[in-house]
Order: sequence, then structure tokens, then C-alpha cells
Amino acid sequence: MGIKRAGVVAGVVVALVAGAAPGVRASADSPVRAALARVVEAGVPGSYAAVVEETGTWRGSAGVGDVRTGRAPDPRGRIRVASVTKTFVATVVLQLVGEGRIRLDDPVGDHLPGLLPYAEPITVRQLLGHTSGVPRDITHWQTLEEVDTERWEAFEPRRLVRLATDGVPLLFPPGTGFSYSNTGYTVLGLLVERVTGRPLATELERRVFRPLHLRDTSFPSYQPFLPFPAAHGYERLHGEQAPLTDVTTYVWSRLWASGNLVSTPDDLNRFFRALLGGRLVRADLLARMKDVRPGALGPFGYGLGLMGVTSPCGGPDWWGHGGDVPGYNTWSMHTDDLARQVSAGMNQDITAPAAAHQHMLLSVVTTGLCGAAPVAAAAAGERVPYLGPTLP
Repeated sequence: MGIKRAGVVAGVVVALVAGAAPGVRASADSPVRAALARVVEAGVPGSYAAVVEETGTWRGSAGVGDVRTGRAPDPRGRIRVASVTKTFVATVVLQLVGEGRIRLDDPVGDHLPGLLPYAEPITVRQLLGHTSGVPRDITHWQTLEEVDTERWEAFEPRRLVRLATDGVPLLFPPGTGFSYSNTGYTVLGLLVERVTGRPLATELERRVFRPLHLRDTSFPSYQPFLPFPAAHGYERLHGEQAPLTDVTTYVWSRLWASGNLVSTPDDLNRFFRALLGGRLVRADLLARMKDVRPGALGPFGYGLGLMGVTSPCGGPDWWGHGGDVPGYNTWSMHTDDLARQVSAGMNQDITAPAAAHQHMLLSVVTTGLCGAAPVAAAAAGERVPYLGPTLP
């Protein structure tokens, strides 16, 4: 059961800033401005977004990115994108499939013998699509306070797999169900390293970051600092009356291939434009990424490292991924024709009010991709999936 998202940030003053990249014309304003403000009004310090539309790129933010100084969030700054990492890792795995170095239906044990303690063969495809039955996470964080006190603990990837699986049975026979698994993506990261003979960080750099000129995207592994943040990340970890805890600086090796990436809203939009535009994986493999299991995550279907949902405003389907990690909630969603793209987030997650999560997805993302205020029917009663590490 996840930690209850609660706690309202009182007295937050909304401060909106918007701008365009040099040489790119953008709309003077956007309805996303009001949607970002609604996120902050729901009880989090700040929110931010980069929206690609026909007229160019609009960037904006609301609230505060640093509660100590009152500085507004910088939508060009870096954020911890959490589970959006999975789409990057899935892209590298599918590139290796396209190169004939692995096959989707290879048992992972053929490449990593003895890593998983299960007799049942588990395939690469099942790990990518969360249909392997592998447990979700290591057991940790029995209290909210431990999210703060354990921030310096480093985890080696094989240790993560061992802690999550030793003595823990599969959730179901492989291929017979769906259960979101960060551990499964840790295994995929180790698979990349075994097949290529290079660190996962190196393969992400040479195959994705560098070719796409994602200059503000990195895979920090054990490095805890977040240079040039869009906003500091906060959680209410020590009681409702205690001040917010700044969790910006954190060793996120416990998420590794499932959620350790640092990026920016602009870089996320650039990555998904390349992926969905067919520049990163073969057309047949992109089609497999988009072959989703309907309703796997609330309103979202899930394919191979990619989330998809039918547009509530009658346009093309939406593709992308979301992410949750203490201090940062991120959504990066894109219309199938790439006419509109939104990468957005807020700087509180596990203790943020449910209304803030609803507004982030159902106001900010929906407004950005529909080009207008959200359709009321689409915003009513939808459950926003939680994609972060297991919490008590």
C-alpha cells in the first residue's frame, strides 16, 4: 500500500513565467498557464511544463521552486524523471533486438544465468511489458522518515535484484498477468550491460543522449546532486506541522534502470519526438512498443516501456510515460502524430494531495494535448497511477 499522499502547502504564491527557445516562435500565452496554477492551488510548492504545439514551444511554471528563496520554478531546468527512465532503457533494449544481439522471446536466464531465483523462464518481452510476475521492488522505507534518513544508501544493481527476489515468489506465472515491476527493469539494465560489455550509462549516452543532443539528460547512478534544477524537490516527511523536507539531493541508485534518469522537459519532448517519429527503433519494434495491454495502469494501456491512452478530445492517441519519485512527479505525453507534446511536473510527489496529482495529469497534460480546457467527462473520476518505488 502506498504512503497516503497528503499535506497541503499553505501560503503558496503563484508566479507564472513563460518563454520560448531562441529562434522558435511560441504562443504568447497558453491555457496550460491556468492548469499549472490549479496544481499549485491543490497544495504543492510548484509546477512546470514545456508544451510543443504548431506555433512553437511554450514553457511556463507556477508557484515556487525553492521555498527558502521564493524563486519560481525554471521549466528549462533539470528534474528527476523517475519511471520515464523505463522508456529510455526499453529503447536501448529494442535497439539490441533490432541488431540481432538478443530476441524479445529470449529467456533472460540465457544471458544472465542465476540472476533470478525462479525455475520458470522469464523473457525479455515479459520484463519490458511488466508481465513477468517479478516482484516490484526491494522492501524498504517502513516510515516516511526513512525516505529522508536513507537518502545516502547506495545499491548495486545485482543487490537490488537479490533483495527484491530472494525468498519472494513470482506474483503469477510469467506471461499470465500484469504487475508493474521496477525490479524487472533493473534486470533489463543488467542485460544491456551483459550483451554490450559496457555500463548502462555508457549505452544510454552513446545510443540516445548524444545522437539526440540531449545535453541536460544524464544517468547519474550513485551521484546524489541535481545541478541546475528546475525546482527543488520536497516532501512532508516529519508530520503535518513540520516544514517540508528538501529531498533534491539523493542517491537514487535504488531505482537504477527503472528510474534514475535526470532530464529536462525540453529534452523529454525531444526524445519522444525521435522515438515516436521512428528515429530510434525499427518500425516493427516501435509497433510492438505500442501494442498495449488495455487498462494496465488505470486509464492507461502498457506496451513495451510505453504507456498509451485514447485521447479524451477525439484526436490521435497519446503515448509516453509518467514517473514518481520523492520530490518529483513527471508526465511526458505526446499525440501520435506529434502535433502536440507535453512534458510537465511538480516538485512534491508521495505526500502531495491527490487533487494535485489529478490536476497534473487531467488538467495540465490534457489541456496541453487537447489545446483547450480538459473535457469534463475525461477529468471525472480517473485514477492516476503511481509509478514510483514501493512505499509503506
